[in-house]
Amino acid sequence: MNGHYAIAIDGPSGAGKSTLARRAAKEFGFLYVDTGAIYRTVGLAAHRRGIDCHDEAAVSAILPALDIRMGYNDAGEQRMYLNGEDVSAAIRAPEISICASDVSSLPAVRAFLLEMQRKTARENDVLMDGRDIGTVVLPDAELKIYLTASAEARAERRLKELLAKGVETSFEDVLRDIEYRDYQDSHRETAPLRRAEDAVLLDTSDIGLEESCALLFRTIREKLGVGE
Repeated sequence: MNGHYAIAIDGPSGAGKSTLARRAAKEFGFLYVDTGAIYRTVGLAAHRRGIDCHDEAAVSAILPALDIRMGYNDAGEQRMYLNGEDVSAAIRAPEISICASDVSSLPAVRAFLLEMQRKTARENDVLMDGRDIGTVVLPDAELKIYLTASAEARAERRLKELLAKGVETSFEDVLRDIEYRDYQDSHRETAPLRRAEDAVLLDTSDIGLEESCALLFRTIREKLGVGE
């Protein structure tokens, strides 16, 4: 035991993991780690170089040149740095979402980033979200949660976020991207998206943000006995 708590939250793209995990981390005083942002950073690096993100040899070749770091601003928000550049906004572009899904299926990329994630958990109380946190990255986490919602509900939420940021797109395009990511993430050979056997299932398809937060907070309090 390292004396720290670890909460693993897994689930499909657009399920609200990042938003809910960030709020829960603040509520309970944990360090929030958005692992998807780390993979997005690798995807961005490959995209900028014109590399096919399915090409493991080509992506592997650039990994030694990548200095990927996480930081946190005064508000406690995670920032991603690629070779010294703050790419926190750039990694959120829709095309980078697809790149992130593609590179995250590559064993070389997952191995490259695994120790970074585990080291963070060894040194802090963490609330970490992603696709394989409870199954691969932190299999001994004190609490595992599988957060999900229907593809349509996730597409509606993601569309609102993108439009609010000035990104012009359509529901059909967003839904197609989400369904593509769902298939890619659940069918990849290495660390596919799946619910850990001991993970608590939380489905937020039919409830709003505040209700979802309340449900997550209640689950953490009941399972870990923290923040009471």
